[in-house]
Amino acid sequence: MARVVVDVMLKSEILDPQGEAVLGALPRLGVTDVSSVRIGKRVEIEFDENARNVEEQSRVIADQLLANPVIESFAISIEGA
Repeated sequence: MARVVVDVMLKSEILDPQGEAVLGALPRLGVTDVSSVRIGKRVEIEFDENARNVEEQSRVIADQLLANPVIESFAISIEGA
């Protein structure tokens, strides 16, 4: 069985209001050494043990379903085979 992890993040040129909100809240926690926060999403996909072309199928899922290519980028990692 293969487990694929897809990390989706806003592109660096896109403003991240959630990240800015977290960054603004950190001083209230006593954390003052953080210069930037970006928030994304992690999706874990488990393929059947007989699955073929796991990387290719994962790329299709990420590109066409999980990420908005206009404002987001994604990275795929295969954790098990």
